[in-house]
Amino acid sequence: MKELVHIRSVDGDSASPEEKEALLLSHLAQFPSLIVALSGGTDSAYLAWAAHQSLGSRSLSVTALSPSFSAHDRAMTEGFVCKLGVRHEFIETREMENPAYRANAADRCYFCKDELFSALDDLARARGLAAVAYGVNADDTLDFRPGHRAATEHQVLAPLLDAGLRKAEIRMLSHRAGLPTWDRPASACLASRLPYGTEVTPERLGLVERGEAALRELGFRQFRVRLHDKLARVEISPEEMPRAFAPPMPATIAARLKAIGFTYVSLDLEGYRQGSLNETLSPPGDRSLKATSGT
Repeated sequence: MKELVHIRSVDGDSASPEEKEALLLSHLAQFPSLIVALSGGTDSAYLAWAAHQSLGSRSLSVTALSPSFSAHDRAMTEGFVCKLGVRHEFIETREMENPAYRANAADRCYFCKDELFSALDDLARARGLAAVAYGVNADDTLDFRPGHRAATEHQVLAPLLDAGLRKAEIRMLSHRAGLPTWDRPASACLASRLPYGTEVTPERLGLVERGEAALRELGFRQFRVRLHDKLARVEISPEEMPRAFAPPMPATIAARLKAIGFTYVSLDLEGYRQGSLNETLSPPGDRSLKATSGT
């Protein structure tokens, strides 16, 4: 596995999404076998589909189960692999046993991904599979991604990034391929709802999970419940904010979340934005994937 190298698109900026997809499928077909880290989100689902198209049963999609992976995400993943006939397995990861992960510093994602890729490396060796890949895309270079450093250290392939595919292109191509994940709201592990420095515990993750399940039951699609001690800071997508602020919805949201265990509930006036907890990091120019990956 360690002898395989990334194959990059020479002109990814000017290539069409269809050309990038053709390049992706061609590159994937060159591997004798492949493990795809499947979280169930739009990007990893598209990569799992592409690997299945190129390699068939020689590709294996693997999803890690831990307290930071919600029951909702597990159900979505199960539905996806069942519908597409993708070869798939669940494994358990133990990042919660690592004090550095639980401490929840700004590089928490590094320790999570290091545990994931270590487990996938072990699985690849045990099964005789040639490589491991994950679904980072070209737009992810614009945000703080310490997990990419772990991927680099483990020599994990990044086929979507190598093909120059951006999020909007992946959604479009997923829709064209008939993937149910094409318009799935952005997803991330439950630990991403805890401010840096707040210890990651199963209890806190469970509280966030129940809070987001309540918002889902109320019909919201894109949101986050950010936990600040006993306060739930609710981020709702700008498109859904008029409904969130229209009476009696604010009172309904507050009542639901207080019943779950929060003492205070607030609606963030800026709405949902990806990686909002990274706003506390400085300087802003250091938040890119490239700055944290050593490349």
